[in-house]
Amino acid sequence: MGPQRTPAVAGRFYPGDAQACATMAEELLRSASSPATIGAVVPHAGWVFSGSTAALGISAIAAAQPETVVIFGAVHGPDRNAASVYARGSWDTPLGGLLIDAELAHSFTGLPWIVDAPAAHRHEHSIEVQLALLKCALPDVRIVPVNVRPGPDAAEVGRFCAERVRSSGKRVGFLGSTDLTHYGPAFAFEPHGRGNPGIRWAKEVNDRRFIALLERLDAEELVHESAIHRNACGPGAVAALVAAMRELGMTRYQELRHTSSAECEVTEGHDPYNSVGYEAGVFLPAT
Repeated sequence: MGPQRTPAVAGRFYPGDAQACATMAEELLRSASSPATIGAVVPHAGWVFSGSTAALGISAIAAAQPETVVIFGAVHGPDRNAASVYARGSWDTPLGGLLIDAELAHSFTGLPWIVDAPAAHRHEHSIEVQLALLKCALPDVRIVPVNVRPGPDAAEVGRFCAERVRSSGKRVGFLGSTDLTHYGPAFAFEPHGRGNPGIRWAKEVNDRRFIALLERLDAEELVHESAIHRNACGPGAVAALVAAMRELGMTRYQELRHTSSAECEVTEGHDPYNSVGYEAGVFLPAT
């Protein structure tokens, strides 16, 4: 069977109780209406902040009815691999387990810098927070989790994975997860002042720089853009996703929602000085 990955952030980023998790996931997905697609960008903060935005991307993937979903995740901790795949076993969620598509995952390791490294996923949350939503939307779907470091090989990782998917003949969807500008004293990033003016700049200017590259499908520039302007924490994941979408014939990006934690309707513990940007969008073929 292989390793079984237990949740690392259940009860913090999303409900750890099965009933509460199911209720919240169903509510988030019920409110999400999106065009069917094989590829979507999703954020990965706590559900109370970005769950409704993530649900837009996940509902779009679910509408295409894939048998497997490849999830490119951010790297927030120490992981020296260009890409770390969880190639066998399963991931638990409060709603039940999701099996790894081991055949597809193993095919990804044909590229030297995509490594079968389940330990790299032990504490990483960017993929985990998608899974209960995905399980709710597609109960029998299989997954291939791939952490992608923001390095020069990120786009090639995505292109190669898409090539392997095409050779497999399977119906496969792709998610790529990032949050956008982390602005404020909590992140030691306040180039445009503290409070509303800076938070507004983070969303309207800095986030939009990164999103503009998404709209141009410029996979190769996304990692460099983020390194210079600090406007994404998962640029490697998104670069891989964009390259995969280009390889599979997608020619345009459609934004579904761009928001931030400062705009969420969460009143308890509201923070007027710190904000994180969230984006959901889908890749589509030529009209």
